[in-house]
Amino acid sequence: MANETIQVQGMSCQHCISSVEGAVGGLDGVDTVNVHLQEGKVDVSFDEGKVKLNDITDAIEDQGYDVV
Repeated sequence: MANETIQVQGMSCQHCISSVEGAVGGLDGVDTVNVHLQEGKVDVSFDEGKVKLNDITDAIEDQGYDVV
C-alpha cells in the first residue's frame, strides 16, 4: 500500500471535499482519501498494483482542481 500527499489548488468548500473524495475514492485500488481543505492537501492510500498516482491526480484535475 502506498501513501501520498498531493498538493491541490482551488478547493474552498464542503462541495470541493465531496467532489475530490468521491472521484478519487471511486477509483479501483484506492483505500482511503482525506482532503485537508485549509492546507490544500489530499492524503491518499492506494494499491500501486491497481491504480497509479497519475490516475489519482487525473481524477482530481477532472473535478476542476489544479494539482501542484
